[in-house]
Amino acid sequence: MATTSYIFSYLVLVLAGMSLAFQQVLNSNLQTQIGSPWMATAISYFVGLATALVMTVVLPGNKIIWALPKGGAWLSWTGGVFGAIFIATAIFMVPKHGVATTITFIVAGQMIGALLFDHFGVLGLQTNPIGLTKIIGVGFLVIGVALIRA
Repeated sequence: MATTSYIFSYLVLVLAGMSLAFQQVLNSNLQTQIGSPWMATAISYFVGLATALVMTVVLPGNKIIWALPKGGAWLSWTGGVFGAIFIATAIFMVPKHGVATTITFIVAGQMIGALLFDHFGVLGLQTNPIGLTKIIGVGFLVIGVALIRA
């Protein structure tokens, strides 16, 4: 049985997913207003950066790090590149396919990627093998994509 803590965390995750869909609507509207998907992406990231910096200063336990840490994988610092690709792609696709279809395909891609990353333990993740149940789950997700498109 799920505890209240798990239920709350699942609710937070659902709300985060809803905020992602709303972000795509806002970014698409911004692109329409200013006429540039890449500038809309840059603005979205700038506002996100400003928000993250404010939270870093305001919330307890956070510190601004002025120097790059020693050691570690340089690739870990490139996550923003993939975020920019994601935002720009969604900006292009929301007007063409709608929010529901765009997000559905994105979620399908996220699940396929997540299963592969877990299975192979990418970048030091704990391995979590792909099994039949997970493959069936992704199959249902793909069926869901088809139903959303119908």
